[in-house]
Amino acid sequence: MNILYVMHFLNGFLMLVMPIGLGIYLARRFQFGWRFWWIGAGTFLLAQVGHLPFNAVLTVMFERGLLPSPPENWHLAFNALVLGLSAALWEEVARYLAYRTWAKDARTWAQGLMLGAGHGGIEAIILGLLVLVNFVIMIMLQGMDLSSLIPSNQLGLIREQLGVYWSIGWYIPLLGALERFFAICFHLAASILVLQVFLRKQISWLWIAIGLHALLDAVAVFAMGTWGPYVAEALIAVLALLSLGIIFGLRPAHWDETPQTETLAMDPRTLQVLSQVALPDLAETPENLESTRFT
Repeated sequence: MNILYVMHFLNGFLMLVMPIGLGIYLARRFQFGWRFWWIGAGTFLLAQVGHLPFNAVLTVMFERGLLPSPPENWHLAFNALVLGLSAALWEEVARYLAYRTWAKDARTWAQGLMLGAGHGGIEAIILGLLVLVNFVIMIMLQGMDLSSLIPSNQLGLIREQLGVYWSIGWYIPLLGALERFFAICFHLAASILVLQVFLRKQISWLWIAIGLHALLDAVAVFAMGTWGPYVAEALIAVLALLSLGIIFGLRPAHWDETPQTETLAMDPRTLQVLSQVALPDLAETPENLESTRFT
């Protein structure tokens, strides 16, 4: 059997399993439910409701000359920058609004991680499902007479795509899952960065998240178009390491490795009254000692 059957399937499967596994780990590790994960997921989906049509409108405006286009040799760099800024603005502002509305009670490092896991996780899950659907389609097309299904002007392109899909190096399909891993690292970091807006009362943290997001996407687009997938993944890996540094660099200094339980807060005046209550002295007689034993 062609090993690419396994690798193409594994690529999509890992995209599904990684975010789900991360959500399970965080929920068990910090002993809270999946509410913040779903808020993060909903934030990503709602951001795309504005992001995708916005990109489509921009494309039409550039094509019709309503917006000035750069010289041809700058097209790739310009597109990378515009697409990166577009994604960064829509997603990070949506993340900020989520903290202000749905997740007003998400003000801890762990809760920020869970929001980021949902935001990056649902993106990975959607892409993983698309990869698996494409995998099934490619298997079905192998045994079909394409000339009876596809217009003649597209037949050559489809056959070429099929040939590439089933002849690439066995490890290449896993680049997709690897990229999703790096992207999830970034979304965890971005969630922690935007959280600082509310913890430190400084809006500049939102702009830092937007800048880092724009840089990540622009580097990915430009590197892919200039140097190919291997250099692109290497550069994204560097930014993923930076993201991990942000995650642990912004972890509270006195953060405990064990989950925290809530403590009962008591009014200081109540404590003062209780401290003045005189307790009776009990003599240490055999009868009194016997009465204090646990049954």
